[in-house]
Amino acid sequence: MGQADHFILILGGLVLLGILAGVLSSRIGAPLLLVFLGVGMLLGEDGPGGLQFGNFRTTYVVGSVALAIILFDGGFRTPMSAVRMAWAPATMLATVGVVVTAVVTAGFAMLAFDIDMSQALLIGTIVASTDAAAVFLLLHQHGMELRKRLSATLEIESGANDPMAIFLTITLVTIIAAGGTASPFEIFQGFARQFLTGAVAGVAGGYLISRSINKLELAAGLYPVFTVAAALALFGLTQLIGGSGFLAVYLAGIVAGNRRLRARKLIGRFHDGMAWISQILMFVMLGLLVTPTNLLKDIVPSTLVALALVFIVRPLAVFLSLIPFRFRLRERIFIAWVGLRGAVPIFLAMIPVLGGLPHSLQYFNVAFLVVIVSLVLQGWTVPWLARRLRLQVPPRPEPSSRLDLDLLASGDSDIIAYRVTDKSPIAHKKPGTLTLPTGAHVLAVLRDEQVVAADKADHFMPGDLALMISPPEQAFKLDRQFVPPTAERYLLGINVGDFAFAGTTPMKLLADAYGLPVIEADREKKLSRFLRERLGSKIGEGDVLAFGGTELVVRELIDGEVSQVGLVLEPEPPLPILSRLRGMFR
Repeated sequence: MGQADHFILILGGLVLLGILAGVLSSRIGAPLLLVFLGVGMLLGEDGPGGLQFGNFRTTYVVGSVALAIILFDGGFRTPMSAVRMAWAPATMLATVGVVVTAVVTAGFAMLAFDIDMSQALLIGTIVASTDAAAVFLLLHQHGMELRKRLSATLEIESGANDPMAIFLTITLVTIIAAGGTASPFEIFQGFARQFLTGAVAGVAGGYLISRSINKLELAAGLYPVFTVAAALALFGLTQLIGGSGFLAVYLAGIVAGNRRLRARKLIGRFHDGMAWISQILMFVMLGLLVTPTNLLKDIVPSTLVALALVFIVRPLAVFLSLIPFRFRLRERIFIAWVGLRGAVPIFLAMIPVLGGLPHSLQYFNVAFLVVIVSLVLQGWTVPWLARRLRLQVPPRPEPSSRLDLDLLASGDSDIIAYRVTDKSPIAHKKPGTLTLPTGAHVLAVLRDEQVVAADKADHFMPGDLALMISPPEQAFKLDRQFVPPTAERYLLGINVGDFAFAGTTPMKLLADAYGLPVIEADREKKLSRFLRERLGSKIGEGDVLAFGGTELVVRELIDGEVSQVGLVLEPEPPLPILSRLRGMFR
């Protein structure tokens, strides 16, 4: 009994330490995952904690469960619009990009460690994939709001490239352990089986999970528990039948997350907490597993491999993978820099150890050191680089507070509550002045703890709580009428323009007022059409068009159309390195 109590105390203490360390890290700007790893190392055998922990098998099982939960949660929060926008470039990065990274990194590993090609390839595949937990957390930890296609590409890539790296690592370990070789056809056959099985299981599983949630009559608290259990069962079943369980849970999360679900908000909050616990446990356990003194002999060659991966290999893989797609140079540079390595390479490095390969602990040490370099070098600088490359867009106001009312899952509307303030556009106005989207209605107004019927409310007063019913896809139109504009949207170092114009403004107005070189054929065109013709169909908020010594900035999109444009009269000069690179690619 005493041993069990001791274990429970340690487990609870680890999670608490991770959370408290996370609070501290947010104040100093340190990457959270680096802090979690540091906590594990401090508690380990070389640190003040002195805990003796070296169970790779237990860590691998816990890591598999944690990674499955993180991937399902990442998929659950990915809107289908982001998938449609970024699936093609993200898939190229997750497949071609991973292979290029593995092969080129292997070349540097051979030089740095003086090892044969099979060992070098194993190191390359172990560190080839970006980490979903690291990317998801980094992009949201600092409150960064990136252009939609850019952020969608990064997040979908990080969730989709794990199965590729896992497949390559297991295949190489199997081949090396057997002392033989495998034909390209056998490798491709195994790859196709893993991914096709995982994809089919994921889509079918996500559909079944959502259907089950909507059909079963459970206590409210059991819906999120059921979802986690179903995701883990799907992961295990897919692995058993020869598919990629990691791909399956990620796709299941996307499918389920984009369907109407009973108790959706409760499920979302629960999964958010589970993902946090999974990240903390996984990184702290991985930190416990490493012995810092054992890293010293590999620190120099591992650092060289890590620097080559950051500055040469990842950019090369990104530029090659994105050749078919219209990404701007600054976007390619940013995608190349956000190639964070996190728990996945360390997780993959346990496979050679469990497979009993010679020099297996060296693979583990190399992966750990590469992750440390990546988190320190890239994790600390991503927000700065996003600002310098001007890829951030002004964050939208905080979403309106939505009541977690359990409407029928088959319904097509949400209940939304808006708190009216002095700065709300609707304050002191009559309900009749609202421009309600199709399917939206005012249900009631809560004022001074009294319910005022919709037809009895003569106007909206500060302090009122307006209850609306609206289709979820129309809610943003209500936000524009209820949510007060925030100064922070334009005070984050993001230049959204000295002057604002509606998307319907004719180009001739700007030409005449500011002397812009608008040709005769474009004078009658609306700003929205002019920008779309030059920026392409993938236009997004924050996109910039340099024009006539000024810049036109897409401030806002509504239903895919440019509704507001900013004019920057004196743009900042580009970074010198961008000018040089742009000249090289001309």
